[in-house]
Amino acid sequence: MSDISKAFINGKAFIPFITCGDPDLETTEECIVRMQKAGASMIELGIPFSDPTAEGPVIMEASIRALEAGATTDRIFDMAKRLRSERGVTIPMVFMTYANVVFSYGIERFCVKSKECGISGFILPDVPYEEKEEFASVMRGYGLDFVSLIAPTSEDRIAKIASSAEGFIYIVSSLGVTGVRSKINTDIPSLGRAVKSSANVPCAIGFGISTPEQAKEMSQHADGVIVGSAIVKLIAEHGKDAPSYVEDYVRSMVSAIT
Repeated sequence: MSDISKAFINGKAFIPFITCGDPDLETTEECIVRMQKAGASMIELGIPFSDPTAEGPVIMEASIRALEAGATTDRIFDMAKRLRSERGVTIPMVFMTYANVVFSYGIERFCVKSKECGISGFILPDVPYEEKEEFASVMRGYGLDFVSLIAPTSEDRIAKIASSAEGFIYIVSSLGVTGVRSKINTDIPSLGRAVKSSANVPCAIGFGISTPEQAKEMSQHADGVIVGSAIVKLIAEHGKDAPSYVEDYVRSMVSAIT
């Protein structure tokens, strides 16, 4: 069993996303500690990038703030190592970033550093399934999982992507970019069944989920729920005071799906 899969062994998983370095890395670090305390099963650490693919304005603006505040890949590695060695974070953590960030750093070097600081895998939303081996083949050598995404438009590729997935499958609930949505119109039950029928790993649904009611509904069709923009909005609103608000929010979402 991979480290990522362990996040799903105790029932429905709640997976929050955070943009590292917004408003600063100290606040990010404290938010992550609070997320674990509130019951998060795994955490997506977003490495900011100047041109983030598939992101809506909330996460795009957070990336800009983080970069302007001095967030770098190496500083985020240091933070992740500190979370493991000093702050008591034991749940799986995965990096969510972009091909250019990993490629420019050096794929193997990126994997070595990630393994050293306790990262379990990667989500690279701008790398299509057909091109993932350039990254995934190196990651496997370090025991790291390359997480595949399946969207409503994947259609006849669902079985192919799901059957070879590692760690967990990220089901994209809605077309378009990330962001809070008042209603999710995709036929999630059908999409969830199609993924599960071919998958050998758990699946979690993300994109647009922001309320406990939405989380509860989506959790009925997957093994977990992913929330990003709603948390990033909370941090944008409260700045350095955000950790307590994030903790309360995560606790409410965990309660809704368990």
